[in-house]
Amino acid sequence: MTAITHHIPDSVLAAYAAGNLPHAYSVVVASHVSLCQQCQVALAAHQVVGGAVLEATDSVAVSGSLKSNILAQLDDSFIPEPVYDRSGVYPGPVMAVLKGKPPKWKSLGMGVRQSILSSDENGSVRLLFIPPGQAVPDHSHNGLELTLVLQGSFSDEGGRFGVGDVEVANEDVEHTPIADAGDPCICLAATDAPLRFNAFVPRLLQPLFRI
Repeated sequence: MTAITHHIPDSVLAAYAAGNLPHAYSVVVASHVSLCQQCQVALAAHQVVGGAVLEATDSVAVSGSLKSNILAQLDDSFIPEPVYDRSGVYPGPVMAVLKGKPPKWKSLGMGVRQSILSSDENGSVRLLFIPPGQAVPDHSHNGLELTLVLQGSFSDEGGRFGVGDVEVANEDVEHTPIADAGDPCICLAATDAPLRFNAFVPRLLQPLFRI
């Protein structure tokens, strides 16, 4: 794997460490961190700071019975999530969303495929399969899009993105990602709002493809 040169923004890492990121973005961040030593170190630093803040916060005394009742309820309701290892190009956090099963692909045309991992009112996260030389239609954004490369690479107005790289695109970014020669490009992409496609046909098909 080539060196990772595009990383998760520090503000997003801090939100992830604090547990304040929507699920869709958290899957991308956790997947990138599993591949990137630099961001592993940065995340650990945020977690240390968060722990120090908690230790410095004034405690509030509670009765022994209240504490026991809360702990008992936690014990009764806590079911540990299974831990999944990396499988092929898919990091453990992706396999956790897939529950250990292979992705279910749906064709978007021209050889491009997608597999929606989760979608709710806070955003969606999906896998994209893009054949070499194929482009994603020119688009801009209504919110924030995080795109992590898992296989191959793509290039656009922001540069070249290889395995482990994350492209961060907001409302100010308009681009046309094109998969580079070589292996098909497989990406993990999270958004909190629909994309803004410039061409008529992608806009027409957008509700069907939920992108």
